[in-house]
Amino acid sequence: MPSARDITGLVLAGGRGLRMGGLDKGLQPFRGQPLARHCLSRLAVQVGTTALNANRHLPQYAAWGAPVWPDSADAGEFAGPLAGFLAGLEHCQTPYLCTVACDTPLFPTDLVQRLAQALDSQGCDLAMAAAIEEDAQVRNQPVFCLIKATQRESLRAFIAGGGRKIDTWTATERAARVVFDRPHDDPRAFFNANTLEQLRQLERS
Repeated sequence: MPSARDITGLVLAGGRGLRMGGLDKGLQPFRGQPLARHCLSRLAVQVGTTALNANRHLPQYAAWGAPVWPDSADAGEFAGPLAGFLAGLEHCQTPYLCTVACDTPLFPTDLVQRLAQALDSQGCDLAMAAAIEEDAQVRNQPVFCLIKATQRESLRAFIAGGGRKIDTWTATERAARVVFDRPHDDPRAFFNANTLEQLRQLERS
């Protein structure tokens, strides 16, 4: 099974923040620190090294001490989270990359371990999280993904062909799915704050 030192953790903060009125989502405050920094700290204890994917306010992100990797030029425009995936895969020096979203600060503290176990036991090239929601439906959370670095060319080709959806790309790969069950896991674990009101709601919960 991949060990923590084999994994680079990447916080995805490269979005345009349209539902926050164009604000840089990763820099919005949550429990006394920027969202992306909160996620970076939560991820750092699960992996060997960390980095940030951002496209704006790069000096502010860089001041936290982790490398900052903007979207790859190969991704073109509006490639969404997959552009961050590609940036991470192009830059990481470890055999694996684990991505998390900057707007989901309460992701599980054993996220990486459980993804690594599934990837290894099922002989897959990537593993993604899924969550049982309040309506009892299981929904993929593909932004929370552990990927072998060898998949960079597959992803580059997918984006070059016009692909933009994570689920569409992962469907072409040998992928494991790890279900985080609400009764046993924090029900807020995959709550993503797309708006300022949702962020305040999460902070109050």
